[in-house]
Amino acid sequence: MTESWFTDRVVLVTGASSGMGIHIALALGKAGARVGVNYRKNEASARKVQEQIEASGGRAVVLQADVSRTADVERMFEDLAEAFGERLDCLVNNAGDWMDKLPVAECDDETWDRMFAVNARSVFLCCRSAARKMIAQGEGSIVNIGSVAGQTGGGGGTAAYAAAKAAVHNFTRSLARELGPQGIRVNAVAPGLFDTPMIEGRVSEAGRKAIEDATPLGRLGDPPEIAHIVLTLLSPGASFMTGTIVDVNGGLLMR
Repeated sequence: MTESWFTDRVVLVTGASSGMGIHIALALGKAGARVGVNYRKNEASARKVQEQIEASGGRAVVLQADVSRTADVERMFEDLAEAFGERLDCLVNNAGDWMDKLPVAECDDETWDRMFAVNARSVFLCCRSAARKMIAQGEGSIVNIGSVAGQTGGGGGTAAYAAAKAAVHNFTRSLARELGPQGIRVNAVAPGLFDTPMIEGRVSEAGRKAIEDATPLGRLGDPPEIAHIVLTLLSPGASFMTGTIVDVNGGLLMR
């Protein structure tokens, strides 16, 4: 039921040219959705995602935008509508970036502002544009990608990132309350550490081993595992879920 529901649904995935975003977009395309594949810089990777979706029988359009910028987001939604019509069934706010460890006492304004722009402002801008469409439709589903750091404060030295992701979690809850009466569900996923390009050069082998040892399942996450959760949250399989932050971290955080 979950996969068949996506046939011909219009879905936008931000940050779909790398990491978890690739797997989310591919899974949606394989399920039959018409997918907006957003990228900021890596057009070649976004084109490969588009090709793979179309090879699996789906439809996709590549959409360039820096989703932390209002004008870019508005243009992206216009381009999506030009490709697939005015309807928008689902939005996945996946775009984001991690940061190198930097104590608060040494954190400059630029780093703080960048973390909030790419990880939190982007979610607000895209949700605002999506809400305008979904309110008119009387239905829709949004999934925001948060982080375990947004639940715990992170492991030290990444306060700006953790604070931005915590903002995403609370924005998700607030928007769910606001849009629920209009038939629109808003949920978030809070991943633990996943094996994606984002961690390359930022997590040492020793650090990786420490995280694996602290995780009851004894490993990092695999990106397709996030895609499965996201599709479930977007679909009628989660029709009575909204304002929920789903922890996907191998048991690293238990509450």
